[in-house]
Amino acid sequence: MTDLFTHPLCNADDLGKAIPDHELGVSVCLPLWEHVVGYEEGDQRIVSKFKSGYPRFCCPPAITRLFAAAEKEFAAPGERCLVFPRVVHAERCIKFIGIGRAVEWTAHQLGVAVFPADSYVQARKFWRFCGECVSTRQACNALGEHKSTVTAEEGQAANRTIRERIAKLAGQQPEDVFLFPSGMAANYAVHRMLTQCFPNRKTVQLDFPYVDVLKLQQFFGSGAHFLPLVKDSEYEDLRTLLQQEPIAGIFCEAPSNPLLRCVDFERLLSIRSAAQPGVPIIVDDTISTVAHVNAHRVADAVTSSLTKSFSGAGDVLAGSVVLNRNSPHHAAFSAFLTAYADHELWRGDAVALEQNSRDFTERADKMSRNAQALADHLRTHPKVDAVWHASREGGKGYEFIRRENGGHGCLFSFTLKNPQQTSAKFYDTLRACKGPSLGTNFTLVCPYTLLAHYEELDWAASCGVSRWLIRVSAGLEDTADLIARFDEALAKV
Repeated sequence: MTDLFTHPLCNADDLGKAIPDHELGVSVCLPLWEHVVGYEEGDQRIVSKFKSGYPRFCCPPAITRLFAAAEKEFAAPGERCLVFPRVVHAERCIKFIGIGRAVEWTAHQLGVAVFPADSYVQARKFWRFCGECVSTRQACNALGEHKSTVTAEEGQAANRTIRERIAKLAGQQPEDVFLFPSGMAANYAVHRMLTQCFPNRKTVQLDFPYVDVLKLQQFFGSGAHFLPLVKDSEYEDLRTLLQQEPIAGIFCEAPSNPLLRCVDFERLLSIRSAAQPGVPIIVDDTISTVAHVNAHRVADAVTSSLTKSFSGAGDVLAGSVVLNRNSPHHAAFSAFLTAYADHELWRGDAVALEQNSRDFTERADKMSRNAQALADHLRTHPKVDAVWHASREGGKGYEFIRRENGGHGCLFSFTLKNPQQTSAKFYDTLRACKGPSLGTNFTLVCPYTLLAHYEELDWAASCGVSRWLIRVSAGLEDTADLIARFDEALAKV
């Protein structure tokens, strides 16, 4: 397997390769700026070369083969299938699209959603936004291609160890940690929880978030109020909103993706206390990680994508919800998640994640130091226009939850001067892995706004997110070597 520290997937002939370069890699190489645009526009000359893709967006080959096997077994002419980890996930998919049936694939202990072919696009929206995805390992096992040697007992033990590991870092109890097949599945579970506990109420999203977190709130439940916090006055808008309307929950990221900002949490707590004391606060700490921040200082529940820094290897999809035992909602939230949410990762994924995360805190520290060093260096570079990093953009809010000696996470973003002329040249030349996702042990770079908001670039710009923004997830490489690679690419623009 390629050493991605010394030989990153970044050249034109790497287009479509999985990152890491094997069937379990959760990212896909998009080495040139034109490849990103081609992918977004559905150019088959680009898409046909994909050997993988971020699983919620672009089904890896094994999962596509599993769908085909399910269709052969369960679908009538004119029907399609999606396969889920459990039948309850398939049932939720059918409810979302409004037609079809959910069946249990007993031979593999999987769930299958069967629906008319013209509902396929809608079904894939559920797959993307709700994240209740069958994993590549699980698909390979069901297909008999790579039968897992992990026993049920070993899987249960790995799940238990993961929960204990997260709980210890978070200062909570293992029974307060719930595991999911992806970070978005964790967010979806929280949203369902809020919808049931506080029916017919909208949620609030503060600050510009990761794209699907906002879409989830807009497409499901009663809808959402979005306050991008472009202006300071929006905090008073929040106060007015809370005074006028009961809210199911307030969602925040710590820090946000991709602008690395952080809500002023002390101000938020003050506003909540005065305007609507009972409204829950949900914080996602995927970028900062539990190693660097204590989001439970603020949050009633904390969501995280374990696919990212917690795993680091980029070969397993998973997510978590950690409840705050001191929250007044703890009993109700715990009861809902215990009854209606996932509790275990599939056994092969659990063992992989447990092994990957054994050195999580050490890796998180190194990634944070590299991101800080790169961001600081680029701020002083004459060809760089702007840099966003939580050490500055996180402000008082980030410092409020930052642990003693805690870092600021693996991520930063930047734009170049004369971006129309320089961005693609820089990106195409840079010697670093290029593709979606973050938190990998190897540095991973992408033109984030093009990937996440290609159909709404003007709207993203109105929220302060440039279409030319380049997002960097710093890995474990030698710091001086990383800086040299960025300088080398900048010298060519």
